[in-house]
Amino acid sequence: MTSKRKALHVATMLALFVAVLALTTGCELRQAMYNDGRVKPYEGTTVFADGRAARPAVEGTISRGHLRNDDAMFTGKVNGAEVTEFPIAVGRATLAGGHERVNIYCSVCHRNAGYGDGMVVQRGFKRPSSFHDAVIRAKTIGHYYDVISNGYGVMPSYRELVPTNDRWAIVAYLRALQLSQNATLADVPADKRAELE
Repeated sequence: MTSKRKALHVATMLALFVAVLALTTGCELRQAMYNDGRVKPYEGTTVFADGRAARPAVEGTISRGHLRNDDAMFTGKVNGAEVTEFPIAVGRATLAGGHERVNIYCSVCHRNAGYGDGMVVQRGFKRPSSFHDAVIRAKTIGHYYDVISNGYGVMPSYRELVPTNDRWAIVAYLRALQLSQNATLADVPADKRAELE
């Protein structure tokens, strides 16, 4: 083997050794970073005098963004009674958002028009009540919010899927849908009745 070729072979072997060393050292460092300093929930520790790894909240800490101090808004009830007025402003944007959410989450069972004959029902699942039945229309908006949040009968809870404001938007849209399907001529403003006749 010539000296030039021998030097090239040594350089190649050295480069290969350095690459393997770098890879294995990197993996070891990564694994060490994964293992070191990690504490499982409720596991004890010697770092703190009380032996607990989970630290208590600092006295005077104020929750930000998760404080749910408005019962009407977050439960649909006040002092255990279902609310009858919306805790949010209801306008066109709210109704449009509610319509969108109803199409996404509710229409598979209740259908877009709310009669309870959606695609899931057509495939053999239990038929839900129609939103247009007199008994259902008589329910409070707090009742609807509670059902969306906690489920009812075979209907599951949508609390984790649908944010609070969107749940209220759904309720607002359902009320508008009920009105649209059950309106009488008396519900139309007097100056608009001529357009309907």
